[in-house]
Amino acid sequence: MFTHIVIWKYRSDVEQEVREEHLRLLRSLSSVIKKVKSLAVGFDVLNLPRSFDSGLVAMFRDRAALDTYTIHPAHIKVAAFGKSISEHVASVDFDSHPSADAPLETPQS
Repeated sequence: MFTHIVIWKYRSDVEQEVREEHLRLLRSLSSVIKKVKSLAVGFDVLNLPRSFDSGLVAMFRDRAALDTYTIHPAHIKVAAFGKSISEHVASVDFDSHPSADAPLETPQS
């Protein structure tokens, strides 16, 4: 399984209805892109100083499914929209079920 996490910090001038449209478009991806095994999208509820405004967690069967999602036209369109209304976007992708006997490794900078 591969896990894809994205968080958005919207620009302060972005209205709530535009933010809601962004989440609606994100939620629609799981019905358009069949490689998505599960998808959770929502607004931050804690509103801490370190918090982002919204986030997405998507699960994929394997790296190939994640790659298919990444280049899908619907994903590209929604990603561009999210970037256009955000001051910062961050993401992380990882193998969420690595082999039990594989050593944990961190990438070298």
